[in-house]
Order: sequence, then C-alpha cells, then structure tokens
Amino acid sequence: MAQDYDAPRRTESDEVSEDSLEELKARRNEAQSSAVDVDETDTAESFELPGADLSGEELSVRVVPKQADEFTCSSCFLVHHRSRYAGDRKGLAICRDCAA
Repeated sequence: MAQDYDAPRRTESDEVSEDSLEELKARRNEAQSSAVDVDETDTAESFELPGADLSGEELSVRVVPKQADEFTCSSCFLVHHRSRYAGDRKGLAICRDCAA
C-alpha cells in the first residue's frame, strides 16, 4: 500500500481529542467495570482485634528447638546461626546486628 508522505500525520492524542463525549464515557465505564469488586465484610474478617478470644484457634506453625549450631543473642533474644555470632559481651553471646 502506498503512503502519502505529504499528508499531515495523525497522532493518538489527535484521535482522542476528536472522540465524542459518549464514546469517552463508554470507555471510562468499560475501564471501571474491569476492576475487581471487593466485599468490605471479607476484608474485615481477616483482621484480628486486640483482646479477641482465640481459644478455639490452633497454631499452624511447627516449632523447632534450638539446634547445636545456633545460639541465642543476649541482646535481642533471637536464635541465630553460628555464622551470625559476633562475640561475647559481659560473658553473653551477641549477634552481629546487636554488636554493630
């Protein structure tokens, strides 16, 4: 197909500015209708309130005891691998994060 290089070029912004008001409203409604509808009650059920009764709930996390190659930091009280050991402070083990 032959192209006329002397004709004025049309850009996307030219095409949008010439659209009718009804077409623009229809496009806006189509864009909004593709959004996911979220039920407000579903989001509220996922939050736990302080002091809520959790006696009927079960833990789903498996707790593993401290291994031989781990230590408990005496400052942050977290269990770290021995590669995070920074030294002793007053005879107590300290991790690299707390030593810095």
